[in-house]
Amino acid sequence: MRLEKPRKIELPIQGMDCAECMLHVQRAISDLEGVSSVEVLLASEKAIVELDPQLVNLDQIDVALKAAGYSIASGGTDPSQDRRSDDLSRPLITLLGLVFGVVLFVVVFGEWLGLFEEITSRVPFPLGVMIVLIGGYPIFRNVVRALLRKQITAHTLMSLGAAAALVVGQWATAAVVVLFMRIGDYVERFTTERARGAVKDLVNLAPQRARVINDGVEEEVDLEDLKPGETVVVRPGEMIPVDGEVVAGQATVDQATITGESMPLEAGPGTHVFAATFVSLGSLQIKAISIGEDSTFGRVIKMVEQAEIHRGEVQRLADRFSAYYLPVVVLIAIMTFVLRQDALATAAVLIVACSCAFALATPIAILASVGAAAKRGVLIKGGKYLESLVHVDVLLIDKTGTLTLGTPEITDIVVVNGGGVNSLQPNTILHLAASAERYSEHPLAKAVREAAESEGVLLSEPQDFEAIPGIGVRARINGNIVEVGSRRLLSEFNSSYSLRETAKTNPHQVSLERESAATKYESEVFLLNTAQIENLEDEGKTVFFVRLDGELVGLLATTDTLRSEAPDAIQKIRELGITHLELLTGDNRRTAASLAKRLGVGYRAELLPEDKIAVVKEYQSKGHKVVMVGDGVNDAPALAQADVGIAVGAAGKSVAMEAAHIALLRDDWLLIPEVIRIARRTMRVVKGNIGFTSAFNLVGLSLAAMGYLPPILAAVVQAVPDLGILANSSRLLKR
Repeated sequence: MRLEKPRKIELPIQGMDCAECMLHVQRAISDLEGVSSVEVLLASEKAIVELDPQLVNLDQIDVALKAAGYSIASGGTDPSQDRRSDDLSRPLITLLGLVFGVVLFVVVFGEWLGLFEEITSRVPFPLGVMIVLIGGYPIFRNVVRALLRKQITAHTLMSLGAAAALVVGQWATAAVVVLFMRIGDYVERFTTERARGAVKDLVNLAPQRARVINDGVEEEVDLEDLKPGETVVVRPGEMIPVDGEVVAGQATVDQATITGESMPLEAGPGTHVFAATFVSLGSLQIKAISIGEDSTFGRVIKMVEQAEIHRGEVQRLADRFSAYYLPVVVLIAIMTFVLRQDALATAAVLIVACSCAFALATPIAILASVGAAAKRGVLIKGGKYLESLVHVDVLLIDKTGTLTLGTPEITDIVVVNGGGVNSLQPNTILHLAASAERYSEHPLAKAVREAAESEGVLLSEPQDFEAIPGIGVRARINGNIVEVGSRRLLSEFNSSYSLRETAKTNPHQVSLERESAATKYESEVFLLNTAQIENLEDEGKTVFFVRLDGELVGLLATTDTLRSEAPDAIQKIRELGITHLELLTGDNRRTAASLAKRLGVGYRAELLPEDKIAVVKEYQSKGHKVVMVGDGVNDAPALAQADVGIAVGAAGKSVAMEAAHIALLRDDWLLIPEVIRIARRTMRVVKGNIGFTSAFNLVGLSLAAMGYLPPILAAVVQAVPDLGILANSSRLLKR
């Protein structure tokens, strides 16, 4: 009997230097029985493995990885935390650059002057072979391991080229090939590390310890020992270690690490603060709410690390191309040898082929963009969404909390006369509405509660509370049924929800009841001063209705403030070529029309969450690429359905960060055109990388096959594509 279900684990992998390594690690682990899926992350040097613990264990995985030339990092630590290589990388690369230049000068000019051959001829051939074998041992060992696993790598081809040089008696040529193979490895490692830099900078910011108050005494503990609810003390110049609520103290908090916002936050009691932000000009006592991986910063790191999983079509094409490229190179080498009978030309073909560059062309650019964007408060879940964003032609926009500040205020309370109950006082209507909305999370509910508080209205405890998305709420207040909601409340609450039992026993009765409810709705609205409602809605206010025991007793009008940067951002989006913009809202048509006219966009009003999904699908069925912008809470289904879902102000909102494909950690609409520009710039860099690599390999293979590129020079120039990719992709790290 199965005792354990398949589970996912994260393994830190040691020895991954390039995109080709990812494929080798993936194959080594996935070949094991009991492994159902493997995702290898180059940026964070991890493998996410789904396995059956009864069929495979860590020791077996480690053995398989070592057979492929890799291993699980010792001590279970993340290799991206190892700072020694970072400390040495810059001087090491400088030294390698000098060596590269010296060797290039000696090889090119020394051979041209005949000095190189004269020097190497004095070395006995067996000693030269020994130099080649010792210098290339780590590479040759991995090549043999790969061949035993029926894998061909770039090093396989270059090793064959070195072997061909030895066969024809040119040990010096083989030695130069080995030297530049090693230099090429360092160049690839540096290229990858440079792209990882932005991601590693984030990881290195993760707090490790916290100062906690226990029984009035402060003590420093490891973050993993901290529990939610405990009080953390943060002094000036220190990092906040948790997501939490300030319970005491006043301080200025720099939140740039989370939101990318340069303006600091003035924090005091009741303020929500985030882990990995910095305190200055004061101190705080914070009640811990989310810790470690559960904090906003922890989720940011996780999402950035796993961005590689969501690969775009360009990356998949590059992967498929790499798989076929090496066999094609071998075929060209064979044809060169058969047609030209030239072993050195054949060796040069094998040496100059640079397959790693194809594999690096896309992920290096994606890593650079994702990491750099995260530093600015923009989370991009992968290259797939950057690529999709380039092709979008429709932008759909949620209203409340997205386009507006999401902090509406009650502006009008209207008493309805002529209903089936005696007319009530405005404060009584406010009492009923606020009591019914007491536990609702909707922004309008908060506005009603705040209005009641400001008027000194005491609330009652609601019973049988029910929230109906897109319509309103219903609750029992002091024995009476109170309903608060949009226009749909009047015609939909009874027909859609109160008749559930009727639908079970008599489905035909439902349609009759709906018609009756609609007729009743018309009669109730007729009793209102409809001109007054229209005037309120024409002013851009949202009107919602209050019913008591099925009778309409009043209405409330609210207004919400448009984000100041939204009009400018929408104009910039149009300038980027996205001309079809549409507002989607559950608000009434007049309010929606007023806001849409102000922004110059289309609109659809009185929508339920499922209606927004239908709009997205409607555009997609016509071949459009759709971006949906929302706050990630009520809009989560539509965000997930869109080709690219963008959540605004996602910091601290786990729903927003999970549902959206791109999350903006602060409420700034100007980030939306910026992220579109990031996507376009990234894909231009990717295409430039692929184009440059393709052109280089085509020219290099042609010159080598025709005998114009000797093996020594082939070894010298084979690292050029990696350097070109590094230089081109580094542009994405700049703001």
